[in-house]
Amino acid sequence: MRLTQGTFSFLPDLTDEQIKKQIAYSISKGWSVSIEYSEDPHPRNAYWELWGLPLFDIKDPAAVMFEIAACRKAHSSFYIKINAFDNTRGVESCCLSYIINRPSTEPGFHLLRAEGQGRNQIYSIHSYATEKPEGSRY
Repeated sequence: MRLTQGTFSFLPDLTDEQIKKQIAYSISKGWSVSIEYSEDPHPRNAYWELWGLPLFDIKDPAAVMFEIAACRKAHSSFYIKINAFDNTRGVESCCLSYIINRPSTEPGFHLLRAEGQGRNQIYSIHSYATEKPEGSRY
């Protein structure tokens, strides 16, 4: 099963050259770029770990690519994504987010169904990866 979150999620994985072009596009728009990683990519897990600080006022995509390489080296078996934020309206709103690194195997999710009050059906998603302890999920 392939995790489909963010922009480009239904396309094949981006090459480094394609990632660099997307970063150049973000920089040309004046957006701030950040790199995040996670071992638990549950759709409701909005709190991925931030790699370093957001890269404000970066003018060269090579600087971002350097940080991506360092993050991949430290967390090669984690999900890694790029976020681009636009602060022109006085708030940091995410304009672009896409996964750039995946574990070699993606165990996927299963749907849990429970009966609630008044026989209402309650659905939730459970990640197979969370059945293992943190640090050994992939």
